[in-house]
Amino acid sequence: MTDRRFIAACVQLRSGREVASNVSDASNLIREAHRRGAHYVQTPEMTALMERGRSRLIPKLHVEQSDLALQAFRALAVELGIWLHIGSLAIRVGPEQAANRAFLIAPDGVIAARYDKIHMFDVDLPGGESYRESAIYKPGDKAVSVDVPWTRLGLSICYDIRFPHLYRTLAEAGAEILAIPAAFTRQTGEAHWHVLQRARAIETGCFVISAAQGGKHEDGRETYGHSLILDPWGRVLAEAGTEPGVITAEIDLDLIAKVRGQVPSLANSRHFDPPVVAQSEERAAS
Repeated sequence: MTDRRFIAACVQLRSGREVASNVSDASNLIREAHRRGAHYVQTPEMTALMERGRSRLIPKLHVEQSDLALQAFRALAVELGIWLHIGSLAIRVGPEQAANRAFLIAPDGVIAARYDKIHMFDVDLPGGESYRESAIYKPGDKAVSVDVPWTRLGLSICYDIRFPHLYRTLAEAGAEILAIPAAFTRQTGEAHWHVLQRARAIETGCFVISAAQGGKHEDGRETYGHSLILDPWGRVLAEAGTEPGVITAEIDLDLIAKVRGQVPSLANSRHFDPPVVAQSEERAAS
């Protein structure tokens, strides 16, 4: 590790319905990432619990201060001396409402940043799959970036990836790495996962680190997997398959200036007024 180089890891999971089991599985893979030399380790969206039904989900949730999964991961970050990014946990914020919340935990166990997922995945898919995140989760309303020893990290979660203005805003605010932990469905992942990840890297000149859920889960959903680490040119540095596991890559932040020098889209960006419907002079005069 140097001031501009470090090892990043993605932990890919197949989280189920039992929090203790999920935390154990995640912790084992986080330890494996540490053994491989990772200084920053990211886990997927919904690391500690994958449960779609409100009646099953809500009784298992806790407020942040008493969430046992978060406590375990904070202790693990201290034990291993790493920056541990829990892609998200379902955190109770009301009697019948949760937040889909990411946590970046520093090596001393302090929560360096929190981010509540902004964009809710509400959709009916061909084949019968249906998702209504907004029925359970309270959306966030703030973009979040945080300084880590090497650079500035921009936070997001899963469906956020389809809203490029969020990532442009993060990059313009100084982010050099974009974190996009996810639980992408298999169907949408096969169609769009790679192209969206590469696009976010290319259009911002940022590294992208995206830990994912993968495989068939206990609650019936199927996620795409393929955790990715990408460089600012959109090249894949590391990729997982569909099974739980760990991928790592060296992040060389000096590459960012080179790429942004070749394609200075951030520097060339201009603000403009919203579009108006244009009319020809002849039509306007009639």
